[in-house]
Amino acid sequence: MVMKPEDVIRALAEHRGDAVVVPTMTTAPAWRDIAADDFSVACVGFMGGASSLGLGIALAQPERRVIVLDGDGSLLMQLGSLATVAGAEPRNFTHFLFKNGVYHTSGSQQIPGGARVDFAGMARAAGYRNAHVIDDLEDLRIRLPELLAEEGPVLVELRTSEAEKTPMTARGGQPFDRQVVQLRERLLAAEPA
Repeated sequence: MVMKPEDVIRALAEHRGDAVVVPTMTTAPAWRDIAADDFSVACVGFMGGASSLGLGIALAQPERRVIVLDGDGSLLMQLGSLATVAGAEPRNFTHFLFKNGVYHTSGSQQIPGGARVDFAGMARAAGYRNAHVIDDLEDLRIRLPELLAEEGPVLVELRTSEAEKTPMTARGGQPFDRQVVQLRERLLAAEPA
């Protein structure tokens, strides 16, 4: 069974609280539509960078949860980031991996290994505190409060279909570097709840 990414994103938006969200290219368009005014910075334009960007924010804001919305093709571009995140041991880091078996944003070519790639196993082997695999939306909804409170780093491999939209521009058409500056300004001005 697979879940629609947009349904997963709606569930995450309901439970995120004051977390900073780092959506990657596959998840950014739906995230912008569903959670337009949240603390987020889209990781668009550098495949594989979501977990590293999220790690930097998690280390800079240790009292605030950081949620990374990654794609399987994107993470494959920078698999070493699993070890980097694990080595830094950010307790506030939750890494959701949308596993659809393809490079969605570039034409849906199959990723190496396709659906057989065990990202949860790789995260555990790299040193993540925990990793889960979820393929049922109701199960995800039930477990989300626990997953978002779990001490990180934790990876949640989500078995999903392809997203309905693909991004080619950053949030609101703004350049990525401007998004980072705006996020920094918002984080410095706001205290975690």
